[in-house]
Order: sequence, then C-alpha cells, then structure tokens
Amino acid sequence: MNTSKGSLPPRSNGQQGTNRQQSRPAASTKSTKSTNSTKSNKKKPKKRGFFARLMRLLLIILLVAVIAALGYAGYLYWKFDQGGFGVDQPVQAGQSASEKPLTMLLLGTDNRPKHPSNLTDVIMVAALNPETQSATVVSLPRDTYVELSGYKKTKINAFYSRFKSKEKTSGILAGDEMKTMMSKYLDIQVDYVTVLDFQGFRDIVDEFGGVDVNISENMCYTDSVDGTDINLKKGQAQLNGDKALDYVRYRKSNCSPATKPSDDFDRNKRQNEVLNSLIAQMQSLGGVLKIGKVLDAVDDNLASDIENAQIKSMIATYWNISKENVEFVPVTGTWRSPYVYIDDKELDAAKQSLQDQISGLSGAAAAAAADSP
Repeated sequence: MNTSKGSLPPRSNGQQGTNRQQSRPAASTKSTKSTNSTKSNKKKPKKRGFFARLMRLLLIILLVAVIAALGYAGYLYWKFDQGGFGVDQPVQAGQSASEKPLTMLLLGTDNRPKHPSNLTDVIMVAALNPETQSATVVSLPRDTYVELSGYKKTKINAFYSRFKSKEKTSGILAGDEMKTMMSKYLDIQVDYVTVLDFQGFRDIVDEFGGVDVNISENMCYTDSVDGTDINLKKGQAQLNGDKALDYVRYRKSNCSPATKPSDDFDRNKRQNEVLNSLIAQMQSLGGVLKIGKVLDAVDDNLASDIENAQIKSMIATYWNISKENVEFVPVTGTWRSPYVYIDDKELDAAKQSLQDQISGLSGAAAAAAADSP
C-alpha cells in the first residue's frame, strides 16, 4: 500500500478532479478484473461443452453400430426365411439348438457341371452341445465298406446316390434314408442332414476370401474329361474355391514326374483342415459381413432339412464357438481295393466321441470321467 501511495502525483487545487481521474483507473482495473474473470468463467463451459459433444458423438456412433449390427442380423434372418436353406416349419418345444444337443449329417456330393453325380465324397457327422459350447465332427472315408443289417453291402459314398434314385418309387427322401442308416451305423440319433455339392463348396470358400492351409506334399493330377487340373505346391498357401476343392479331392497323380499319392485318410485330414480354416474366416469381422453373399452363393447348391427357426437358433448359440472346442475325429482303416475296411476300435472310439459330446462329456471332461474310479 505504501508503494501505491508513493506513486501518486502531488496534490493540487484540482484534487477532486484528480481524485475522479484516480478513481477511473480503479474502476478500469475492476472492469479489467471483471472482464478477465468473465473470460475465465467462459472458458470452463467451453471445455465442458467440447467433452460433452465428444461423448454425445461417441454414443451416437455406438448407437449406429448397434442398430447396424441388429439390422444385419435381421437381414440374415430374413435371408434364411427367403432362401432355400431350410424348412419352413416350427421347431418342436424343447428341441431348439439353445436347449439341447443336436446331431447333423454333412454330405458333400461329387456334383459338377461337367460331371453330374450324387456320390458323396465327404461324409461327416457333427454333434453340438450348447451347454459345453463344443462340437465333435467325425469324418469317414468315402470308400468305407459298410456291412449293415437291412442294407446292401457297398461303399458308404454310394448310399445317398442309391437312395436318390429310388425316391420316386419309395416315397422316402434320400436325406431321410441317410439319417436312418447313419443313426444305425454310429449308434446315435441323427437329427438333420445337409447336402452341399462341389460348386457350393467353391462358392463358400471364394466368398470368404479363400482358406489358409499347409500343403504337406506337391499334388498334381489332370483329367480332361471333367476338367480337373490339380497342381499344388508344398508349403503354406491361401487357396481359392477351385484350389481348395483340388486340395480336399486329390488322391493320385498321373503327371510326370508323379507326385505322392494320397489315401482317404489324408483326404479326411485335409477336409478337417479346410473346415477349421473356414470356421476362423466366418468368425472374423470380414467373414460376418460376407455371410449374406455366402447365402446367395449356396442357394442353389445346398439342401437341408433344418427348420429355418432352428438355423437361427444355431447361429445365435454357436456363432462364437472356439476352434479349440471343435474336436475332429477322422476314422481310418485298411485299404484293400476297392474298399477301406474301418478299424473296429477306431469306429467304436468315434461313436463314443459323439455320444460323449451329446451327453456333455466331451474332451477333457470325458477323459476325467474315464479316469475316475
């Protein structure tokens, strides 16, 4: 304060005026302080407003993403309703995929534009359990010799074709006949059957952008009659639909130099490898967004007796199933031309794997139960 007073000019007769003049700076100072205070006060709301707007923007983006996801899920459900993928019938009470284990027969027919056929090169039976969020897939060699009461002794891949040729006279669908036969062969109840031809397989792989595999040996085979031209090199590879089909079909070589032949057991392993890669593709974000196109692609190349409502339930129940929780059980045996004679112990083990999955004792749980006294 003394410093402030010492800075004042000397008093004179115009003291009052001087006082008035001195009061102006004080008022100005107050005004400046007030202005600065106002500016300071105004800055804070701006800061809060920016973050508020940012949060609102993030919430809007999140809301749009949720709506888009729900909309896409609704689109997929609509596609199943409109497409020829399943059966337009209700699911019986207590029988939906979210409530009970299901079993499905998967058949891949050797049907191509230049080679029409109903022989099944791929025969798999899958059991899925909603409680354990796991699945078991048993694959059988196409040349498996089947000796089953009530059926002709022949290769397993010939049954669907035989049943198909008798549909008009028997009045029974080939798919239903296959479910009955495979239920008896594997000692389980097969709930559904899905048939996919070679073109459908190609389309699925292409729509997902290919599959990643590890080719164990060079593979070379050509057939000008049906247009087959297999030429695969050993090593890691990403295969498109045509090449992936070559990979799972390859059996022998007619090239020079010849490449190592492959038996049905190797084919089953490769089928499982490709299926595993497809699971990873489907569960990726890019794969999810391609599902609609995949459904369009297989519309004319896939037939199934699964109810549309059941398909929706399966998607909701198993969409996030871990690859580690999918157990592949390829059944092997002895090749004696023209048949593969399945090893009885392996067949019994495959049956047990399916039964364990259905009962909820799959994988480690089944092993623990087997070791318990």
